[in-house]
Amino acid sequence: MKPVLASAAKTVLGLGVTVALWAMIVTVFDTPHYILPGPERVFAAFAKNAPFLMHHAGITAFETVLGFVVGAAAGALLSVFLWLFPLAARFAMPPILVTQALPVFAIAPILVLWLGFGLESKIVVVVLVIFFTVTSTFFDGLQRLDPGLGDLARLYRLPRLRELWLFRLPSGLPAFASGLRVAAVFAPMGAIIGEWAGAKGGLAFIMLQSSNRMQADMMFAALILLAAMVLIMRFIVNRFTQFLVPWQPVT
Repeated sequence: MKPVLASAAKTVLGLGVTVALWAMIVTVFDTPHYILPGPERVFAAFAKNAPFLMHHAGITAFETVLGFVVGAAAGALLSVFLWLFPLAARFAMPPILVTQALPVFAIAPILVLWLGFGLESKIVVVVLVIFFTVTSTFFDGLQRLDPGLGDLARLYRLPRLRELWLFRLPSGLPAFASGLRVAAVFAPMGAIIGEWAGAKGGLAFIMLQSSNRMQADMMFAALILLAAMVLIMRFIVNRFTQFLVPWQPVT
């Protein structure tokens, strides 16, 4: 419990310092409120429009969580498949790398065109954003095995599936946990990219509408909610990976 409280205290302290610096910059440089509003303006806009903002934050959060679960599960399953069938890995890895070479901002409008403005296009964008991270880290973890355990598996002539269950999966779990922690940070960004390309709701929808109306305070309120979503996602995934791999320290 103490590490959790210490982590929460550090987060609150960091946020407090950020808000103080923000207020100081606005005061010193006397920035126009339509370019950089002060914290008090943003908090007032949030208080005034809290139900509206929370409704759209819920849409983005749902897209983020669903896309994260689908992307993490798909990445883990593909990693296992690629390890079980090395020949398939030689053919599958190049297309996977190509999907990462293409900018998601360029793919997102095409996905909206194909799948519409609904949930499906946002889920696919989130999956594309986190899929390679989970796949590559877990696959690398499955390949890295203590030489002694590898010799033991060969000595007993274990079938490949049994070697995976007894040795490879436990050995690869720390790498899988690391991939999940990285993916947790990028998953909300994937949802925002998908909404930016076209959506009927969500935080990016608010940002676009507020930008057109020069409502910088609403834009910053949506950004703060997005930042909070990233922190919450990271915290939850950290706790899950700590349960999954209790012997690995969590930062």
